[in-house]
Amino acid sequence: MSENHDLKNSEGRRLATVVSPSNIAFIKYWGARDLDHVVPENPSISMTLRTCHSRCSVEHLPVGDTHEVRWREGSGGFKVAPPSFADRVVAHLDRLRDHFGCGGAFRVATENSFPSAAGLASSASGFSALTLAVLGALGEDSDDATRSELARRSGSGSASRSVLGGYVQWPAEQGNYAEQLWDHDHWDLRDVIAVVESGHKEVSSLDGHRRARTSPYFETRLRELPGRLEAVRRALSERDFSALGPVIEAEAIDLHCVAMTSEPAIHYWKPATLTVLEAVRGLRRDGVEAWITMDAGANVHVICEPHSEADVVARLQGLNGVLEIIRDGVGAGPFTESEPLL
Repeated sequence: MSENHDLKNSEGRRLATVVSPSNIAFIKYWGARDLDHVVPENPSISMTLRTCHSRCSVEHLPVGDTHEVRWREGSGGFKVAPPSFADRVVAHLDRLRDHFGCGGAFRVATENSFPSAAGLASSASGFSALTLAVLGALGEDSDDATRSELARRSGSGSASRSVLGGYVQWPAEQGNYAEQLWDHDHWDLRDVIAVVESGHKEVSSLDGHRRARTSPYFETRLRELPGRLEAVRRALSERDFSALGPVIEAEAIDLHCVAMTSEPAIHYWKPATLTVLEAVRGLRRDGVEAWITMDAGANVHVICEPHSEADVVARLQGLNGVLEIIRDGVGAGPFTESEPLL
């Protein structure tokens, strides 16, 4: 991330605006040893994106104790955020205020460049942007580990990964924060996202984490993970797409197997999800190397190298049930902006 800045207008207000990207996990975070404190059951590895992002402005008010949270969805203006979203934001603002002992209150305005709560890791981008904007508004300087740790306290474990660019592991070897394995220049991978559901998913990721242990396949997946983690690290290190692709696809399918066999069961997939999966298998039969991964939702990420991106887009366009195609790829991580939303 570029250096945090205090942004003060003519009235002396303390403002900061941060753009933070989403990420797509190659090895998933699903299930936790301690969900209240966001301690995952296993390490996860993700690729930070660049097109799917959240933009958040935060103003610190030295006087007062009531936070204001506004958001914008689509092309309309900013509105008071609904309680389902605002309550989580306010809880995190209180945590950060207590952590820094700063008193006062915060005004927040936030928006996403992609569908929210649809299984595209909007919590990761949203809470990492919020955390970093609060740090900027307070003029707090911090290292990557601290930023990651503070973002994690929001309750979104994937937010701890979105404070970093490139390829990221969480937790790190030495603590419950994320660490960058390689930066975005290491390997130019692309992510063609087939959006088949733009509305809010019926079961949140938080509820999915709570149910994960009820699946008879939860422990089976855990036994597979050490080998998968090593395989993904090696494939990323060597930029070996033929080795990476099958592992990340198997990992995504296993996550959804666990979800589908939890009690009560969670069925994130839609008919169009299967349509996209079959189209990607067809691409491989035609010699185009592309592999899917999915987070907790119906939408499908198709990972490929740059020379295959156009073929992937062409195959997915016009498929029944595909609402939108987002062309994304590995990104450099969060950055500050000088024009606030407030």
